Amino acid sequence: MQHQLTRDVKVGIIGIGAMGKGLVYQSHITPGIRCMAVCDEKIERCISVLKWLDISYAVVSSIDEMNLTIKKDLVAICQDAQLMAKCDGLDAIIEASNSIGSAGENSITALKHRKHLILMNSEIDLIFGPLLLQTAEENGVICTSCDGDQYGSMKHLIRDLRQWGFELVMTGNIKGFLDRSSNPATIIPEADKRNLDHRMCVSYTDGTKLNIEMAIIANAYGLSAPVPGMYGPRAQHVQDVLQCFDFNGILNNKGPFVDYILGSEPGGGVFAVGYCDNPYQQGMLAYYKMGSGPYYLFYRPYHLCHIEAMDTVLKAVKEGQALLQPKYGFKTNVYAYAKKDLNPGERLDGIGGYTCYGQIENCDENISQQGLPICLADGVALKRGIAIHEKINLDDISFDAGRIDFELFLQALECSNKRQALSRHD
Repeated sequence: MQHQLTRDVKVGIIGIGAMGKGLVYQSHITPGIRCMAVCDEKIERCISVLKWLDISYAVVSSIDEMNLTIKKDLVAICQDAQLMAKCDGLDAIIEASNSIGSAGENSITALKHRKHLILMNSEIDLIFGPLLLQTAEENGVICTSCDGDQYGSMKHLIRDLRQWGFELVMTGNIKGFLDRSSNPATIIPEADKRNLDHRMCVSYTDGTKLNIEMAIIANAYGLSAPVPGMYGPRAQHVQDVLQCFDFNGILNNKGPFVDYILGSEPGGGVFAVGYCDNPYQQGMLAYYKMGSGPYYLFYRPYHLCHIEAMDTVLKAVKEGQALLQPKYGFKTNVYAYAKKDLNPGERLDGIGGYTCYGQIENCDENISQQGLPICLADGVALKRGIAIHEKINLDDISFDAGRIDFELFLQALECSNKRQALSRHD
């Protein structure tokens, strides 16, 4: 793949919510990048952010109009993301919407039209990841997770400790608060205080988003979940991690793993644990105030979301480098669990709703009872009653077999199986 682009990277952004607004702003101030198209079902969001930044724009409704607008050096606004995916005037697309099925379709189209794809939509990053990766490879472009989210920060820690010669033991998230019963009604005061969409705030609070993020990093590095949903012990500070986990026991049973700590400082940070038993290194690490080993903690006290995102765009387009990709296929997935007692015939309402939350689980331990991925749990009806906190399986639901999200997931599952089969033969 040749990467000789010397001009500014022209990027389009899908989804102009709280994150999308930040991405538009950051692309406006980052050297080497220009946002040339924005898309949202609520077109007033696009207009509002561009007026805020005093950027000239035109609303378009066709590919020809979009291409002409970009050629005129104006930012194109559209409601139909397929226009952005197919137009000639963009190098890369950042998918930052909160949709799943349509976002998957738009992403496939963009990749087939040889646009680099940067995923700030963690749901499709997880549930369609192997399919998106294969499609990107087939079309000579990059599809990657985006920096700025927790898994991007974890990747930097993992890269560093491996470069230094440590064995990766675990990587983890620092979660401030967990309430699996949270719903769009109870969350209103907290969501409004933080200017967050109510369902999005629920997905943070009930742990679903955390589990999705940890599944993304697990699938990139071949890590396991120690138990469904992980342990998540409470801690006062991230430095307590070495006392929170039975590393020998988990490693012997599961191998390197993902997990999190709850209620700890520094809020918003991430961590990784590495192993080193070399006497010389252990002596020097003790001198460097890293402890006596053989387990060593490394942490990053922040992740900066949209502020860190543009580096991923530049490296994808100009250097052909991806931040994170699901190279191990579906090593893990995140399955739906009942948020309350559910009745036969009741319809699930997906991520951030009233009916279910998501927990990470190792896929190779889930063969006999295939769980319902939380990313597919919107609008499906239950065949039987499900007790609160009980896992919901695919056999427990009825759904339209022609739904695009299920169709794309099945394709992603096939891509995952192929990738895993090839890795076993290598």
